[in-house]
Amino acid sequence: MQPLQTEIHAPHPPQGAGAIRQVLVVDDSRAQRRLVSAALLRLGYQVAEAGSGAEALEFCRTHPVDLVVSDWMMPGMDGLSFCRAFRGLKRDSYGYFILLTSKSDKHEVALGLDAGADDFLAKPVNPDELRARVSAGERIVRMERELTEKNRLIGSALSEIRSLYDSLDRELIEARKLQQSLVRERHRDFGSAEVSLLLRPSGHVGGDLVGCFEIDAHRIGLYAIDVSGHGVTSAIMTARLAGLFSAATPDQNIALKAEGRGHTARPPAEVAAALNHLLLEEMKTDQYLTLLYAEVDLTTGQTALVQAGHPHPAVLRADGRVEFLGNGGLPVGLIPDARYQDVTVLLQPGDRLMLMSDGITECEDPSGVQLAEAGVAHILTANRDLRGPMLLEAMMWDLNSFAGGSDFQDDVSGVLLEFKSLGGDPGPAEA
Repeated sequence: MQPLQTEIHAPHPPQGAGAIRQVLVVDDSRAQRRLVSAALLRLGYQVAEAGSGAEALEFCRTHPVDLVVSDWMMPGMDGLSFCRAFRGLKRDSYGYFILLTSKSDKHEVALGLDAGADDFLAKPVNPDELRARVSAGERIVRMERELTEKNRLIGSALSEIRSLYDSLDRELIEARKLQQSLVRERHRDFGSAEVSLLLRPSGHVGGDLVGCFEIDAHRIGLYAIDVSGHGVTSAIMTARLAGLFSAATPDQNIALKAEGRGHTARPPAEVAAALNHLLLEEMKTDQYLTLLYAEVDLTTGQTALVQAGHPHPAVLRADGRVEFLGNGGLPVGLIPDARYQDVTVLLQPGDRLMLMSDGITECEDPSGVQLAEAGVAHILTANRDLRGPMLLEAMMWDLNSFAGGSDFQDDVSGVLLEFKSLGGDPGPAEA
């Protein structure tokens, strides 16, 4: 066995070189090795030699060989066996393998390719052909390294994105808790009426908002809002809107206006117009919203409401009939000086008023058919024996069943007012 020799002669690498640095020439003939090595050295490569397949394999275990030029026919481990073993080594990059052979039979060539050879070079070696074969290997190795580097960069970018996503996910979970806290009470007993609230974002956070507040000793306000879009921007808008419908700060409540030393209620249509002006002239946001705002007199059951692009509210009468109210109306925040109209309805003891978002009415079954008002009426009628939060929970179960158990594509929200008797007094707290 000839001793392994390594010679470095690379003062001026050939044009386009750089991907291949270390070349290993393997041949049991010293003369043949010297011939091939000399040609490669003239091309500017770093060249090492091995006199057998076993010697070459041992060298490859400890050195990053980029290209191998190996004779096929050698005693002991021949070129074909060495090629298979070379492909089995754990490497950080691809190694190009050229077999030196006098074989030209197609079956022999197929054997070499199956063993992992990339190219073949006929013996005796022609220097020009050697240069061309090595140049081809240079291109392959360069492309492989460029691809590896790009994959590394992509992997690094994905890792960073994953880290950012995890951080954002944690923040959105906290944001969801904060948004849910905007609806502090999900059920409120006002004496002659009870109000239950439903708020289920389709994602971490959503653009729906529902609530109720006390106007005076005998009147309450109900609101259901759906801000355009989804996600963080819409959620921030709902947080701003929550302050505009709060009894805790009547001076900032858009549904109230100062009168003497106290406050009185704006008619619902005026509330929608004021909110429309606020969005367009003061907030100056590209977002818009749909709104249902109702003012309920607890002593008489007289209810006035405005529908601004929100789905039609439903009244489930004590006798089981379902009526839908409203005339549509324009969304809030789209058209300056938009006009809105009040709609009135008289609630009797046992009647229930349901304000709902389009996440309910436009919920789709697996075939794409929407629930629509007919489906809402069916769900309300089917669950008429339930009350308050239990009715809303049953509606969610039925809605999920209608959607085939899939995740809701939109936020789901609603306000349920159950009118029990005439002349009751509202409680002291806000929901």
